[in-house]
Amino acid sequence: MNLLHLVADWVLHLDRHLSFLLAQYHAGLYGIVFVVIFAETGLVVTPFLPGDSLLFGLGALATLDRSGTLRIGWLYLLLATAAIAGNSANFAVGRALGQRAFSGRYRFIRLDYLLRTQEYFRRFGAATVLLSRFVPIVRTFAPFVAGIGRMPYLRFQAYNAAGGAAWVALFLLGGYSFGNLPWVRGNFGLVTLAVIAVSLVPLVAMAVRGRVAARAAAGSGEPLR
Repeated sequence: MNLLHLVADWVLHLDRHLSFLLAQYHAGLYGIVFVVIFAETGLVVTPFLPGDSLLFGLGALATLDRSGTLRIGWLYLLLATAAIAGNSANFAVGRALGQRAFSGRYRFIRLDYLLRTQEYFRRFGAATVLLSRFVPIVRTFAPFVAGIGRMPYLRFQAYNAAGGAAWVALFLLGGYSFGNLPWVRGNFGLVTLAVIAVSLVPLVAMAVRGRVAARAAAGSGEPLR
């Protein structure tokens, strides 16, 4: 099974995989999902890991867990901590690398993602750290770029904590609230795809606006900025 099929299988059958992991590892599932959320937000080499869909799936699973292993309160505290700690680690790495990250020497860093995230900072300033939580890929690079730009640490952490708490609350509690509905349970793969699609809307909108602006600048003869 190649990577594409593996990813598709996890997306379409996320509920089954999480249920299997819960049955296999019981409370160990807490540690597994902590690592995934930490890596998705804290490592610039793993922006492809599930974030929104994983949180939604865990919330839904918590409503169905008859063993009492998954507690929504503990899940929220653990995953909000993972999201905030991941961003903090990412910020520290960006600060250590500085402007060298844009040199192209680091193959594990996608320059196009880096530049796209820079555009977010130009438009929204420090609030990008909070807003990017709801934009896949950009949320992985936002703390990294904030570190490169040497954003004041306390300001970064204020937006980081607010964004991490809000992001986890929205998707985890959304799954907990709606995951037990019969239609959602019967069409969980489609619901997961819908969650991913909605979370990608801001990223697609930004890409479209960027292309329109580039074409307009090219047509008018103005240099691109």
